Amino acid sequence: MWNWIKRIFSRETYDEAAAEQWYEEKSNLMEHVLGKEHDMVMHSLIPYAVGGALHGYYYPNGIEGVGIATKDLSTLPRKGSNNDFFDCYELVMFTREKFSFEEALDKSTSFGQIHHHLKAILNVVAPYGAQATLNPAETCEFPEDMEEIGGKCLIFDRYGSFSDSELNSFGMMVVIEVFRREMNYARQKGGNSLIKRLKKAGHYPYSDLDRDSVV
Repeated sequence: MWNWIKRIFSRETYDEAAAEQWYEEKSNLMEHVLGKEHDMVMHSLIPYAVGGALHGYYYPNGIEGVGIATKDLSTLPRKGSNNDFFDCYELVMFTREKFSFEEALDKSTSFGQIHHHLKAILNVVAPYGAQATLNPAETCEFPEDMEEIGGKCLIFDRYGSFSDSELNSFGMMVVIEVFRREMNYARQKGGNSLIKRLKKAGHYPYSDLDRDSVV
């Protein structure tokens, strides 16, 4: 597998067959980090590439709860959203809520509420990350007047690792919602200090805020 990745990473022009193969390889790499993917995908009616919402990919077989991830940001190796650590990456957010595909669109349920919330965040962070560089330990806040997610605070981090150094070219970035006082702490003391506190308290990498602040 690693030899194929090295070959395809050297290509500069778009190749549909290469993109399809990269999708499969990327999916395998994501499962290495996130656990086995659920067999159901929440498809967007309008593709993200032409201005629609992200598809939703679910990982309920890794850590407690479920990871909700993207696969729309890197369509070819070293193409798409990138930062100082990865030539291309995908995003993931986590909730401790038990995964239920049937409840995902039902906001009267606990999972439906957090699913809607996390998807709303990802659908803003993804296009923003295509224009700006989002690095681990950096923070972000949404303007107060934004619908649904106004005033929300986030911190980013690298998530998971691969055994082959060549795979530093691709990675997962976790988006974590935090309290405003936690974000302010990260800006004063450094994002890594907040991440260490979240890990020590057992809250990392989750975005559920039914908890006490760690600062």
